[in-house]
Amino acid sequence: MKLAHLAAIAVVMMFSAPVSADDFPVVGTFTQKVACKGDGSDAKSALVKITPEQIESSFGICTIMDKQREGNKIRVQTSCKSTKGYVVDGDVIFTLRDDNKIDVEDQDNNYKNVLSPCPATPATGRSAGVR
Repeated sequence: MKLAHLAAIAVVMMFSAPVSADDFPVVGTFTQKVACKGDGSDAKSALVKITPEQIESSFGICTIMDKQREGNKIRVQTSCKSTKGYVVDGDVIFTLRDDNKIDVEDQDNNYKNVLSPCPATPATGRSAGVR
């Protein structure tokens, strides 16, 4: 193999490395399509909770199988069980924005949304959003 090919492979591997739990800045509570008040009055259907292991929303619960980060984009491979009981597998792309919101889309561009971080909760003192 030529040196240029090896260098190209190394660059791809470096920028597509698996995401560690410490490098998953989308953990927290968010609302979809509307600003989060965080005072308990947000519609339950708008809430999205993300941990390094799963995404919980009005759609259902998605288990995160794999994470890859490249710059401000994080691709997560998910297996979701909807509230109606069916299972959907696929990739979701989170794009971190400068305004602390997160653009969300599926791999096929059939679904797009914007997540707004909820303010810090008194219990944890942590705020959600891009960190």
